Amino acid sequence: MAEPTLLRDDLDLPVRIGPHPPRRVVSLVPSLTEAVAATAAGLLVGATDWCSHPADLAVTRIGGTKNPDVPGILALGPDLVLANDEENRRPDLDALRAAGVPVWVTDIRTLDDAFRSLDRLLTAACRLPRPAWLDEAEAAWREVRPTADGPRAIVPVWRRPWMVLGRDTFAGDLLRRLGLRLVHADHPERYPAVPLPELLASGAELVVLPDEPYRFTPEDGPEAFPNVPAALVSGRHLTWYGPSLVAAPTVLRQAIDHPFVQGSMPTS
Repeated sequence: MAEPTLLRDDLDLPVRIGPHPPRRVVSLVPSLTEAVAATAAGLLVGATDWCSHPADLAVTRIGGTKNPDVPGILALGPDLVLANDEENRRPDLDALRAAGVPVWVTDIRTLDDAFRSLDRLLTAACRLPRPAWLDEAEAAWREVRPTADGPRAIVPVWRRPWMVLGRDTFAGDLLRRLGLRLVHADHPERYPAVPLPELLASGAELVVLPDEPYRFTPEDGPEAFPNVPAALVSGRHLTWYGPSLVAAPTVLRQAIDHPFVQGSMPTS
């Protein structure tokens, strides 16, 4: 009789995978939902309400990333639950483990982290062949040639209060590779709250406004930074790690290279 396999996830926590490849997977992370769906869609039986890709994903919805329905997840009888250390709460993951469900946690701070983590999750934890889209994503980013004198940029990710990308973030690493010099890259916090007057006085030459987690739009965000070029970017291509990484260099470069200037007075 085959024995379970003991693996270790990105946090070096033990994950006991059954003797057979997982057949029922629940994902608590939109990026990982898209990654598994693009590789072996039939594995997924549950995903969060925020898992929007692929658009035709037909699985049971089990709540949000921060408030998943733990009993609902258990009712699905998963062989494996996929999570992320930043997006999901440890008490929820501990409750799933206590119920005997294997939980695989990713920890991704850089693009290289993402490539390594996705390969291990898909090939080791899910026991799938390495997908072609992962090779395509690595190839796409190898073509990126950043400039050394790119614009100094601030990257708000929330409003009321204003919060920006700080140190050690996946999105920050992508923008660095595209040549941007993040004003708050050396901040002691990863997502510091910075008052608007301080942001306006930072000397930023570009403000990058993603449409998630806060949905910045042409009407909501740029007006706070008068006379500073604003690049409205796809949050999926900036913050997700999965098949979106294939197009991310092109999509992000297009937005960064074609910002617009909002000339109205700043608001809070």
